[in-house]
Amino acid sequence: MRPIEAELLANAELYREVVLRRLARARESVWIATANVKEMLIDTGSGFRSVVELFDELRQRRVELRLLHAELPSRPFRAAFDRKSALVRGGLELKICPRVHFKAVLVDGAWVYLGSANLTGAGLGAKGDGRRNFELGFCTEDFETIDRVTALFQSVWTGAECGACKLRDVCPDPLGPARAPERPLRLGRARRLRA
Repeated sequence: MRPIEAELLANAELYREVVLRRLARARESVWIATANVKEMLIDTGSGFRSVVELFDELRQRRVELRLLHAELPSRPFRAAFDRKSALVRGGLELKICPRVHFKAVLVDGAWVYLGSANLTGAGLGAKGDGRRNFELGFCTEDFETIDRVTALFQSVWTGAECGACKLRDVCPDPLGPARAPERPLRLGRARRLRA
């Protein structure tokens, strides 16, 4: 073990730091790992908007967007996503792996959040204290921690973990060596897989 500088975040602090301060201000890349993806609303101060709209703004600023998740996103998220054709065409890359349970938000390769919160309104969203989950996590700019999280994310993202995976037979989109390289799962395809 070695000491690192980190900030512990709980509950609404996660929304303010992860979503408003870091995610919304990304300049180069945002990589998110989460088990669940639901339509998450963001408080703009004069109303609420979808996190998908934030992703589209980031795409317009040429921020690389990757979302690694364990199950199909909620119907409201998919509907909001489907209305943003530039995201559907690859502006937001999505890959599914049923074994993903770690929650991480990597911003610009220089900051990381690790904790319990999924990409949902109850987890990272702007829900009120009486409606949100009790969540806990930490953020850091520690390079070794960022490197280790990046390595795990990239290993799952590229399919390096798929070959020996015991869930490959039930996986909706195995990424292993038999698959063409770097073809992210699109939500339209995800719906066809479920049908």
